[in-house]
Amino acid sequence: MIDNSLYEYMNAMLRTTPLGMKRYIYDEIEWEAKMVGIVGPRGVGKSTMILQYIAQNRDKDHLLYVSADNIYFSAHSLVELADNFVKENGTHLFIDEVHKYKDWSRELKQIYDVHPKLKVTFTGSSILDIQKGEADLSRRVLMYQMQGLSFREYLALFHNTQTKAYTLHEILAHKVNIPTIEHPLPLFRDYLKRGYYPFSNELGFEFRIQQVISQTIESDIAQFADIKASTARKLKKMLSIVSTLAPYKPNYDNLAQELGISKNNVPDYLVYIEKAGMIGQLRDETGGLRGLGKVEKVYIDNPNLMTILALGNPDIGNLRETFFYNQMRVRNPLMSSKVSDFRIEEYTFEVGGKNKSQKQIENIEGGIVVRDDIEIGHGNFVPLWMFGMNY
Repeated sequence: MIDNSLYEYMNAMLRTTPLGMKRYIYDEIEWEAKMVGIVGPRGVGKSTMILQYIAQNRDKDHLLYVSADNIYFSAHSLVELADNFVKENGTHLFIDEVHKYKDWSRELKQIYDVHPKLKVTFTGSSILDIQKGEADLSRRVLMYQMQGLSFREYLALFHNTQTKAYTLHEILAHKVNIPTIEHPLPLFRDYLKRGYYPFSNELGFEFRIQQVISQTIESDIAQFADIKASTARKLKKMLSIVSTLAPYKPNYDNLAQELGISKNNVPDYLVYIEKAGMIGQLRDETGGLRGLGKVEKVYIDNPNLMTILALGNPDIGNLRETFFYNQMRVRNPLMSSKVSDFRIEEYTFEVGGKNKSQKQIENIEGGIVVRDDIEIGHGNFVPLWMFGMNY
């Protein structure tokens, strides 16, 4: 029999769940697949999204939402919960923050194999690896990667301004249109400071970002990589160092010396904080679309995080590049350019302020100048803010 406190917890969570705006991947998720995983950095809204789905489908099926760090699991297992849930005709089990449960991969595999009719959806840290551990779930789970709010989603959530997502080609053709907003730049400035996270309008935003950083490194990465507290401190220091330099081409020797670690450990440490959503690594085309090319630049993951780490005063040029990188990686095969800032398919992008010229890319076919501080563009000059309408 299912502990009634679990249903009470689910109902309490549903009562406070906003049902308005849906995130960009909501309609892309195959919610009826046998096992679905949704991963992403802390604070981007994974829990809210699955609670929205439950709230809008409660009359259809027998559903249960649990958080993997619920005290219930101090005396019970996920397998036990699934067994009892199925016996009570449960059909859809939602497990939030599964990475907080020690044997999550092994038990999810067992649930998948033993209960063929049960639908399981789980969320987890972006560093969660379904191929790591005792059970390889890669053939069983349909995985989705979720990022923070785009500028388009920020407008919808905080300013009640609804508009469609525009493809890259529509953006380059100057087809972006927000009829209810005459001047987008003031809102764009606010987005860069505090619009990437859905909790941006809550009190103590800066403090909450600091908590996200600490918990990501000291809990998520530490558990994933089985590292000591001293190593977690080195990762935090690495993030601090990177934040003062990004975007920059990583120098493994210098980083190793600064951190007091072996040069051989630097790439692994960078991958840890990249997977956890703290930084991004821009690679060249040698790895193709698989994203395995040589790392050319390291970025702080998003403009809000960059602003907080820079104590509210980030370098504006770096902030512009970070925004472009952050927004365009979601839908596009973004790579480094040998002659400019970025390359996507046949296009080369140079990012700068309102007076940025096309001198650097004037002889390049498909060259695009991305200008900040302009509302509208023309020809191959495109406003920076418009690239936030891509997802």
